[in-house]
Amino acid sequence: MQNKILILDFGSQYTQLIARAIRELNVYCEIIPYHKNIDFTPGLKGIILSGSPCSVNEKEAPVVNIPRLIEKVPVLGICYGAQLSAKLYGGVVNKSNKREYGRAQLLISRSSLLLKHINSNSQVWMSHSDSIQQLPPDFSIIAHTESIPVAAFEFMSSRYPLYGLQFHPEVYHSTEGKTILKNFLLEICQCQADWTPAHFITQTVQELKEKIGDGQVVMALSGGVDSTVAATLIHKAVGDRLHGIFVDNGVLRKHEFEQVLADYKQLGLNVKGIDAHRHFYTALAGKTMPEEKRKAIGRSFIEIFDQESHKLSGIDFLGQGTIYPDVIESVSVHGPSATIKSHHNVGGLPETMKLKLIEPLRLLFKDEVRRIGAELGIPPNMLGRHPFPGPGLAIRILGEVTEDKVRLLQDADDVYISALKKYNLYHAVWQAGAILLPVKSVGVMGDERTYEYTLALRAVTSVDGMTADWAQLPYDFLAYVSNEIINTVKGINRVVYDISSKPPATIEWE
Repeated sequence: MQNKILILDFGSQYTQLIARAIRELNVYCEIIPYHKNIDFTPGLKGIILSGSPCSVNEKEAPVVNIPRLIEKVPVLGICYGAQLSAKLYGGVVNKSNKREYGRAQLLISRSSLLLKHINSNSQVWMSHSDSIQQLPPDFSIIAHTESIPVAAFEFMSSRYPLYGLQFHPEVYHSTEGKTILKNFLLEICQCQADWTPAHFITQTVQELKEKIGDGQVVMALSGGVDSTVAATLIHKAVGDRLHGIFVDNGVLRKHEFEQVLADYKQLGLNVKGIDAHRHFYTALAGKTMPEEKRKAIGRSFIEIFDQESHKLSGIDFLGQGTIYPDVIESVSVHGPSATIKSHHNVGGLPETMKLKLIEPLRLLFKDEVRRIGAELGIPPNMLGRHPFPGPGLAIRILGEVTEDKVRLLQDADDVYISALKKYNLYHAVWQAGAILLPVKSVGVMGDERTYEYTLALRAVTSVDGMTADWAQLPYDFLAYVSNEIINTVKGINRVVYDISSKPPATIEWE
């Protein structure tokens, strides 16, 4: 039976980073809401308690029965999970004198299997307003920092050990956090590190065959990494019983419709292209607010997709390329995580379709999806494509979307992306795009004064899209691309570069 680690979600968005870090160590894990019943199967090797936006001292603070858990498996509490563990056993957790956020130096207090091979003065990442002021009896401090007396603890007086970390080992700022998690998984929980891309493909294809049987699957494809990998997995299970539909919504990148269809033909996928740009422009007319535009595109997409799907007979299943960040930022399916924005591919299916949902990538992050795609043999040029929002260029045009503005942004974006490739910078950034601002300014071109649009360039570095930093592109590149856009794209006379990180900004502007 496959080893499994269970993560109990108390609402922190860091929860998803814990899952990614565990899977990168080739151990399978699942995330469930803290209040869900736990099935203690033989394959369950350990439990991790996540962080939370709540305080353990709040009246309605989420609680789990930790004494019951450590009678079954080893448990690791992270941040809120550590504080909850301490409080339930009689410890004291109170507000810190000051909010502790950012880098700190971990100082080892005593040897512990959890901190095996960890250097004293190792950098860790703090993000909390409460601190453990006093540990319960029989709890031992195994690490501290200059500002907090309890950075890590262990409790060994139960059938299985209980560990707590006040810091976040799952974020890359904790330089040896991966080693700590590895110690918990392999040394303490005795997991086998055998969950690999090849294993995922074999298991997923088999599950798809069992679920779909002789059924037919319809799937909307976008040309992006997620839908391409999902379609390839489904195609591996059912062949041409997968019917792909690729819709030109009028807000794709320049020449994207034709190129994507050619790529799918190369992969041997059964895909039909639909030119519906007029339908989308009509739906977007007069709309200026970001959510209005997202919803208009979502509704229009569903209308076109529903229309085309009904031309097919015997369809039983709907395939989607939904991945974890889509779910996390849209619907709190795994606990009370905050909602940030709506996604047109999560929920909102027309009830009339009455199709069963197939989402083979639902629990994967973007970097995992790319590794799966490489194992499937999908060409690097397709896997290496930057993420592109479902609503396309519509949310990179601030204000009302018109055909003229789309054409303007397509041309500018094409210059930008082509320049990134020319300078060998395309794969050095996680995502890049141009944003057309609803701002005109005065410019001088030759002897003429112009009054034209301002274009913002965006490029970020990231691992999973949950957090992102602005990419420090070379000045000579920025000078080149600004000059190229202004000289070749009539209607733009000013180019600026966005140096905001996520958080507090988002990757897209809308």
